[in-house]
Amino acid sequence: MKNAILALGTVVALTAGLAHAQVVVEDTDGNGSYSMEELMVAYSDLTADVFSEVDTDGDGAVSADELTAAQDAEILVAS
Repeated sequence: MKNAILALGTVVALTAGLAHAQVVVEDTDGNGSYSMEELMVAYSDLTADVFSEVDTDGDGAVSADELTAAQDAEILVAS
């Protein structure tokens, strides 16, 4: 019984970890930031308004830090 409870706990912990895993976005043009088109590969429901919210410095591109912050804040959620 103890082993069954430990196994169940492990499965629950692993499943929770997968639910919070961040989506990997590829910088296809290698410029060090992400365009709306690059983000839409991973986030197909991305809108211009959400992109603007993620692009906190307003430079028209999303940096790695902006992407991580948006993922952590669950502004970007994979569809």
